[in-house]
Amino acid sequence: MDKLRIGVLASGRGSNFEAILRNIQSGYLNAIIVAVISNKKNAGALEIARENDIPAYFVSAKQYPDSHQFDAQILRLLKQHDANFVVLAGYLKMLGKNVIRNFKNRILNIHPALLPSFGGKGMYGHFVHEAVISYGCKVSGVTVHLVDEEYDTGPPVVQKCVSVLDDDTPQSLAARVLEVEHQAFSEALKFFAENRVEIHNRRVRIKPN
Repeated sequence: MDKLRIGVLASGRGSNFEAILRNIQSGYLNAIIVAVISNKKNAGALEIARENDIPAYFVSAKQYPDSHQFDAQILRLLKQHDANFVVLAGYLKMLGKNVIRNFKNRILNIHPALLPSFGGKGMYGHFVHEAVISYGCKVSGVTVHLVDEEYDTGPPVVQKCVSVLDDDTPQSLAARVLEVEHQAFSEALKFFAENRVEIHNRRVRIKPN
C-alpha cells in the first residue's frame, strides 16, 4: 500500500484521533491525515482538525433525504482528499455499506473491550465498561479491528489487555482503557503503513518486521 492517507470519522472529543496525529507528527507513524468528518457539529475532533490545518467537515444524516445520499457524501469527501485508508475514532454511527466496500480491508475501528465479548449494536462507551464490571470480568482491554458490514464483527488487528480492579467504576476503567486505546490504534496503523498486514479468510496475520 502507498503511504497511508487517512480519513478520520469521529463523533466525540477526538482523543484517539489526536493521539494518532501526535504519533504522525513525532515520526512514529508514516502517514498523513487528509480529512476529518464528524456527524456532530460541535465535536472536539473537528476543533482539533482545524487547529492543525486539516480539512474538517460536519456531515449529518439529517442533512440528506436518505442514507444513500448521506453515505455518498462521506465517500465523496474521502475521495476528494485522496484518502486510501479510513479510521473510525469514536464514530457513533454505522458506516454505510458503499463506503465499506470502497475501502475493503482499509477501515479500522477501535472498541473498548476484548471482542468478540461485549460488542454489537448499542455497546459503546460507558455501556461497555458497565457490562464488563457487571459480568465480573477480571480482564478487559481494547480491540482494533477491521470494519465489515456488521457491528464489531471484523477481524482483530491488535488487542491489548487491561486489568479490571475490584474497586473499578465504569469511569475509572474507561480512563485506563483509553490510555491503551491511544497506543493500540497507532500500533495497528503502523502495521498497515509498513505493509506488514496479511488478510486471509477473515484472519489477520502480522508479518515480522
